[in-house]
Formats: sequence, C-alpha cells, structure tokens
Amino acid sequence: MNILIYTMLSIGIIQMIVNIWKYTQFLRSLRDVLSAGRGRVRIWKYVALVLLIFFLLGYLLVTFKGKPDIIIAGILFGGSIFVAIMLTITFMLMNRTKERSIDIAEVLIGVIDARDPNLNGHSRHVQNLTMLLYEYIPSPKKKLINPVSLEYAALMHDVGKLGIPEAILNKPAKLTDEEWAIMKKHPEIGVKILEPLKSFRHVFPWILYHHEHMDGTGYHGMKGWRIPYASRIIAIADTYSAITMKRSYKEPRSHSEALEIMQSVAGTQLDSDLVEIFCNIPKNKVLACKPEKVDFDIGDIHDNIEENNTPEA
Repeated sequence: MNILIYTMLSIGIIQMIVNIWKYTQFLRSLRDVLSAGRGRVRIWKYVALVLLIFFLLGYLLVTFKGKPDIIIAGILFGGSIFVAIMLTITFMLMNRTKERSIDIAEVLIGVIDARDPNLNGHSRHVQNLTMLLYEYIPSPKKKLINPVSLEYAALMHDVGKLGIPEAILNKPAKLTDEEWAIMKKHPEIGVKILEPLKSFRHVFPWILYHHEHMDGTGYHGMKGWRIPYASRIIAIADTYSAITMKRSYKEPRSHSEALEIMQSVAGTQLDSDLVEIFCNIPKNKVLACKPEKVDFDIGDIHDNIEENNTPEA
C-alpha cells in the first residue's frame, strides 16, 4: 500500500512541476496583441501561478514530512491531473480564439485592399512573407518578438491607406510632392485607426516605422538599429511584395529580379542581414506566400445572404 501511495504522490509531484512549467510558457504566450490584459487581469494570472507553486509545496510537504494515506494521495494525484486537463483545455481554447481572430482580420483587410487594385492581396502577401522570414531569423531575435503580434502588425501595416484619397492611391502616374507628402502619412493614420485597441500599443512603432531606411532616408529619418527589428522584417516583406505584385502603373517583376533589387539596397534601405536571410529562403516557399486575389462584389454578397436565409419549400 505504501508503494502505491508514494507512487501516486511521486507522479503527482512530477505532474505539478510540468503544470507549472506549462503555465509559465502560457504566460509568456499572453504578451501578444490578443492576449495582453489590463493590470487586474495580469495580477490574477500571477496569482494563479503562485497557487500552483503553493500546491506543489503542499505536495512536497505531505510526501516528505507527513503521513499520507491512500485517500490523501488520491486527492493530491487527482488534483494534479485535473490541473493538467484544465490547462490543456485553456491552451486549446486560446489558440483556437487566436486562429479565428486572425482569420476575421484577414477577411476585413482583404475587403479593404479590394477597394484598390494596387493593394488587393498586398497586406496578406506581406503578412505571409513576414511570418516566413520570422521562421528563419536567429533564435535570439525571435525571442524578442511575439509572433502573433508580428503577424497582426504585418497584416495591418497599410491599414492607414484607408485615410488616403483614392485619387492618390489609384493614380497611374508619378505622385506630385504634395500627393507624396499625403501618402507618407499612412503609417500615422494607421496607428490612429488602431489606437482604440489598447493591447496593440506595443506594435504601434512596428507599423509606424515600417518605411524607415537603414541610412536614415525613410519617412521619419530613423536610422540603423534605432528602427524596430519588427519594422525591418515587415519592410523586407513589403518591399518584395511591392516589386513582385502588379500595380496599375507597373508590371510585376520576377522573383530573381526582386532579390537582385533588394540586394542592391541592402544596408542603405533594407537591413542587410535580413536581406541575406530572405534571399536564402527556398524560392518555392517564398512564391507560396502569394495569396489568391479575391474580388468582392457587395451585390453578390447581398444575394448570397438572401439566398441562404430563404426557407426551404
């Protein structure tokens, strides 16, 4: 009987250690634009961690200092399994919520992009390229950037173009100095649009400075390492997408041409290390990032809604 009791307690201790480790990883994953809570929420997250540690200490105290019986061992063992199950369910629900949220955001951005033939599919293309490049950056750099936050920043990087007149967005000729000055305001407009989303605050600089150049000749004159690393990643993706996608004023360039152009501005416009990493990503993976363009027709959408809501005879 003692063997069974201490076996259950030992397994329970190991399970609680695993639970605490998983929960700390979970807390680290909650630093993105979807999960970051307000002060009171953050306090409760850490209260839960303290309680898990307290539970483990109680386990150890009963095991090594007490005289546990089969009932106590069973309760403690069951408690550790219950915590493990609840953590697993919480992780699954959180991940599913994040997946659905990014899907909804992609649809909304797709509708926004579709109003402009020069943007249709561009935001999702940049998002896909950004996350592909993120996979290849060095591990120490990865730890500095939350991938969910980066994905949203990349997807929303041009949302500020909602505030730019269509006459400027769709102009087939070169922009005048006055028009270009208006166009350069789209990062600030984007931040203004997203400002009500308090959890997005830490990604605002990523969006605001995605048009900075390494030599300081970008929109805001920010230079070198002062440019947020996430902004530099998005700039790589944005540049490749702009070169390879068809615009009303130019034909698309090939993958190899795009890489040559990016290499020619490495160190001046783009981060040279990131350009090198991007150029070494397999071509098929880069090409797979290009989304299919979707043409949105409000009339068709309305007809589909009416058809779906019509009762069957």
